[in-house]
Amino acid sequence: MVNTPVIRKVTTTSRLLIQLNRNQISARRGVILSGVSGTGKTTFLTQLGRAHELAVRKRHPHDRNRLPILYVTAPPAATPKMLAMEFARFFGLTFPSRANVTDVVDAVCATAAHVHVDLVLVDEIHNLTLATCSGAEASDQLKYFAERLPATFAYAGIDIESKGLFTGTRGQQIAGRFIVIPAAPFAHATAEDQDAWRALVGTLESTLRLHHHTPGTLAGLSEYLFHRTGGMIGSLSQLIRGAAVLAIEDGSERITEDLLKDAPVDYAAEQSEKRTAPAKPAARRRRAA
Repeated sequence: MVNTPVIRKVTTTSRLLIQLNRNQISARRGVILSGVSGTGKTTFLTQLGRAHELAVRKRHPHDRNRLPILYVTAPPAATPKMLAMEFARFFGLTFPSRANVTDVVDAVCATAAHVHVDLVLVDEIHNLTLATCSGAEASDQLKYFAERLPATFAYAGIDIESKGLFTGTRGQQIAGRFIVIPAAPFAHATAEDQDAWRALVGTLESTLRLHHHTPGTLAGLSEYLFHRTGGMIGSLSQLIRGAAVLAIEDGSERITEDLLKDAPVDYAAEQSEKRTAPAKPAARRRRAA
């Protein structure tokens, strides 16, 4: 796990909100992690849950019934019952198909109270579209959970600001209760940006277990790696891990620039490379004698 600035901000902000919400009866504050695909939002969200659970278990080492984290993914075209069933599925609760949403919600809230849930993580929140009737009702269901559960809610989704989640009466209420933390690709414009990217590459390189790889090789290729991946941490991880697999398969046990060129990246990274990579100098033609 790479401790990036976004992870530090998400963890610090969320832990502060958990403390502020501890004695709050209603209108608890939450956090939304928003950004384009491939910027590591799900990783940031799960890392937040991991850090919080470790802290809680350290504080209550003998309470084996405590489960401080609840993690769900908002399903596409979610209805209130579909969303409630996702919460129930996390706890292993099963219901007959004819069960109504009230029964499911009551069981989820009772279980969450019993295991002392105080942080709820909801991924893919962009699947809730307030412009549709079902999306608005699912949003209301999520708000009802937030009122019933004495917990801090943290959401993650793609470009939340442009999805209409903050429009209308419902959206204004969400905007008034949630802090938005942007998850953007790494930049490479200033010396500080370049140092941060180089540190990220170096951290990933330090996890390699290739027998003949020379430490510092990838850090020296940080500019090439930036243009190849568009500054996306997900694309960078895929590229380095893919190159490591190729290095093991061909027996070289080291990553070089030539080997990186053979490792595939996603389409978005390919398009970014075409836009940002410096132009290659044209080959000089030999003058005829």
